[in-house]
Amino acid sequence: MLEDKRVLPLSVSQEMLAIFHKKIGDGKRLMAYYCCALMEVETKFKVLNQQFSLQQSYNPIETIKTRLKSPESIVGKLQRRNLPVEVEVIERELNDVAGIRVICPFITDIYLVANCLLEQDDIYMVEIKDYIKHPKENGYRSLHLIVETPIFLQNEKKMMKVEIQFRTIAMDFWASLEHRMRYKKEIGERLSDDLAAELKYCADASAKLDARMEKIKDRIIE
Repeated sequence: MLEDKRVLPLSVSQEMLAIFHKKIGDGKRLMAYYCCALMEVETKFKVLNQQFSLQQSYNPIETIKTRLKSPESIVGKLQRRNLPVEVEVIERELNDVAGIRVICPFITDIYLVANCLLEQDDIYMVEIKDYIKHPKENGYRSLHLIVETPIFLQNEKKMMKVEIQFRTIAMDFWASLEHRMRYKKEIGERLSDDLAAELKYCADASAKLDARMEKIKDRIIE
């Protein structure tokens, strides 16, 4: 599991971070709940992948990555949205504390796997954002789902949210590089504009590559 270990931004209030630790401690219990939800959803993807492998000798999932937000990232997001540091607020308002990234070979695999997940009776869709059909202005493409799933504790059943990002290999490669570029603080504004234009061109080129590879796959199947 990849834990979010970004450096504490200067904009994050030390006072709010102190309140987080006072009210929620080190966050172990809260993070444990999200970790359980991640394991539940990750297992579902692994089972689906295994099923397709047995039935069709084909794996629609290339890679599965999971991550939990750090307390610093949680506090930073609460602060930006002017929300109080409360467990109930975190669970109700923050949808991306627990995250899964599913990398698929082809775009059709993304929708296939997403639909198979949503058809399961213990997965409840909260929100969907399709940046494949409707890319962001900078060229970013991905399918985002917010789902709720139950985790079964010793004396209770608790519903937890998980953010799922579906990408092709090309989409993930582009997004990873774009993320690194965006957080290079020493890059000047003019150079950033140039890079943004170049990255947008690369995003469009990778989308065309995905489409061409899809056509090649369809021809092979036919």
